[in-house]
Amino acid sequence: MYKTIIRPIFFLINPERVHHIVVTLVSSVRFIPGGKWLLKKVFAIKTQPIKVVGIEFPNRVGLAAGFDKNASCFPYMALFGFGHIEVGTVTPKGQPGNEKPRLFRLCKDNALINRMGFNNHGVDAAVEKLKKLRRDGVVIGGNIGKNTATPNEDAVGDYLDCFIKLYDHVDYFVVNISCPNVTNLHHLQDKDSLSAILGAIVEHRAKQITFKPILLKISPDLNFNQIDDTLEVLKQYNIDGVVISNTTVTRDNLITDKSIVENIGRGGLSGKPIKERSTELIRYVAQKTNHTLPIIGVGGIMSAADAQEKIDAGASLVQIYTGFIYEGPFLVKRINKQLQ
Repeated sequence: MYKTIIRPIFFLINPERVHHIVVTLVSSVRFIPGGKWLLKKVFAIKTQPIKVVGIEFPNRVGLAAGFDKNASCFPYMALFGFGHIEVGTVTPKGQPGNEKPRLFRLCKDNALINRMGFNNHGVDAAVEKLKKLRRDGVVIGGNIGKNTATPNEDAVGDYLDCFIKLYDHVDYFVVNISCPNVTNLHHLQDKDSLSAILGAIVEHRAKQITFKPILLKISPDLNFNQIDDTLEVLKQYNIDGVVISNTTVTRDNLITDKSIVENIGRGGLSGKPIKERSTELIRYVAQKTNHTLPIIGVGGIMSAADAQEKIDAGASLVQIYTGFIYEGPFLVKRINKQLQ
């Protein structure tokens, strides 16, 4: 039904507008008597919890960052069977992001290109939502970044600000320095910049009573030497895990007409085209660290078999986003069945 009726209708509408429509529709379930129960009944299955980075996750499947940027709909998205939901990317101050249009479908490739630019309402607004909304057992991750207007040399302050304010309201953190849609953000992936950011937040964590795991989101565009450098920094600061991978700036092996892709312009590519690269990096990091560094695998998961491939490569958990858009909400249930 989703692929034959719902998706064709949605795909007639601007993708960013569809996103807001879906968020509104899903969030409205709280006003429907028995609505939350019905969604759980249809989509959720009994799963075996798994402990990763010291946290017990209800299952292995999560919703990647970017869907719930403002921590406004995570309790309702959890009804589709997600065991964890990553909110954000959150920045210290609210910002509109890049100019529209900034989200594009490549239907022939089961892919998206986005250049959203960390559009969000700011960390204070996210905290208020996290205080107000019930979690109902879902694990919440906080994906943090810097404001576009903040120079890279001042980025540490932005990451630390988000980290401090979100600390009591999320279960784990993901440091996002690899998004290609914020000007010069990728420069923060060099060893000195990364060390400064991670050092500051780890120092703050050491002063807290409760321990919150910190993970780093890695770009698929790094070469293996750069990955090795990153792993050295992660080891130096005892970072708890990695998320592999972010979107890519490459446009390799696309079916969509080249002129259409060129007309879209810059942005991060997600979906099926990055599946193999993501899995390749997961396997490399898992082997390089002797499977001691927890990995959340994300990128190109369009089926239960794709999710299993990420687990077999060395991931402990998986996340979906583009696959959810193309395959529909039952994808979560199919993956959970496969990974049981």
